[in-house]
Amino acid sequence: MPKYLVQGSYTDQGLKGLLKEGGSKRRVMVEKLAEEMGGKLEVFYYAFGSDDFVIILDLPGNIEMAATAIVAQASGMVKSRVTILMAPEDVDQAVQRKVDFRPPS
Repeated sequence: MPKYLVQGSYTDQGLKGLLKEGGSKRRVMVEKLAEEMGGKLEVFYYAFGSDDFVIILDLPGNIEMAATAIVAQASGMVKSRVTILMAPEDVDQAVQRKVDFRPPS
C-alpha cells in the first residue's frame, strides 16, 4: 500500500479548534479518516517550526489521498502538502528500468 507524508500547519481558525479539542482527538479523527479510505494511520506527530504536524498515511492509492487532502484543505482549518514516499526496493526497481531520455541540446 502506498505511503504518504503529510506536512502542514493549522490556520488561525484551526488553532482555535486545536486549543478546544486537544491533540489526541485530532489524531483519532485522522486515524478514522484513514480507515474510511481503506488505509491506516502510521504516524502522527506535532512539530515546532514551519510545520505544525507530520503524518504518514498508508492508503490504497492517489485517489484516496487526493480525496482526503481536498476535504482537509477545503475545511479552511489546515494548509498542507503531500509527498509520496517510496521504499528503497521501489527505487531498486526504478533504477533497473530502461529509460530512453535525451536532454535538450
